[in-house]
Amino acid sequence: MTKRRVGLLFGGCSGEHEVSIASARAIAQAFSTSPNETDYTLLSFYIQKNGQWCDGAIAQQVLSSGQPLLSNHQPGASSTRWLLPPTVADVDVWFPILHGPNGEDGTVQGLLQLMQVPFVGSGILGSAIGMDKLAMKMVFAQAGLPQVNYRAVSRAQVQLASINPKLCDELEAALAYPCFVKPANLGSSVGISKVRTRAQLEAALDSAASYDRRLIVEAGVAARELECAVLGNDQPAASVVGEITYQSDFYDYETKYTEGKAAWIIPADLPESIATQIQAMAVQAFSAIDAAGIARVDFFYVEATGDIFINEINTMPGFTATSMYPQLWAASGITFPALVDRLVQLAFDRHA
Repeated sequence: MTKRRVGLLFGGCSGEHEVSIASARAIAQAFSTSPNETDYTLLSFYIQKNGQWCDGAIAQQVLSSGQPLLSNHQPGASSTRWLLPPTVADVDVWFPILHGPNGEDGTVQGLLQLMQVPFVGSGILGSAIGMDKLAMKMVFAQAGLPQVNYRAVSRAQVQLASINPKLCDELEAALAYPCFVKPANLGSSVGISKVRTRAQLEAALDSAASYDRRLIVEAGVAARELECAVLGNDQPAASVVGEITYQSDFYDYETKYTEGKAAWIIPADLPESIATQIQAMAVQAFSAIDAAGIARVDFFYVEATGDIFINEINTMPGFTATSMYPQLWAASGITFPALVDRLVQLAFDRHA
């Protein structure tokens, strides 16, 4: 049987560049194990932070070292960085393990769709909605999924707020403290602030507006943070439910990516009825945004009242051997190498 050639696409033009490299290293390892090594040939493609695509020895160097290259690594890169390597024509199926803007927001998915080659994960629509928290929340609301109270804010409103305090007055009245201020289009908790005072709210709005022109302000809720993985296309399946615990004020970037700052409980200690409800909501959210292949859905569970609120969906979650998504499936009976193989098969199925 002819081996299928998988184009592993990683790096990218986002603040999650290093996270992407870590995910790619784990996936490359999974393709080198049996039976994947018999079925697939891995072709590596690394996108530098300046947008230049690299293949062959350079991409392999990044995979081996785990370290990103400096921008304009190759001579003449500034004038040729948007040219794709000729070896892209050799790829039978793409595995774009890119996180954040310019990677899981529909941009790269549009390029891969134009290539008319199968690729792992959601298409343009699902990726774009999954990246934009405001669009995501509107779709979830339309689907009848419960959410915490929130307000949409624009950068222009934030700029006007410095001379007119009406915006902060309205946010305080609608949401109270504590609340969270987030850029609409960033992942990995980048630019997110938890605020308890007017001064903190003003500073958080300024900070979030420096990242994005669309912001979201959410009411804080005392709740357990739960996550559920989804796998499939038109008939997606949900994994067991996991829980994140941490000692910091909230699950910020440092907590998420610093070893020992957070712990996972898989499966979470939950009543069966609650776990079943979360799994059903995860599948509903997956279908609502037209996701495909892979997603992780995050929830708030208010134990005192039994309320479950959907927080967000991530259409290309972290994919190291210790990341929540593969660990949830490992606890559900699917090993890391088998999960990688299944995602590739789903890409072929969707393309067909």
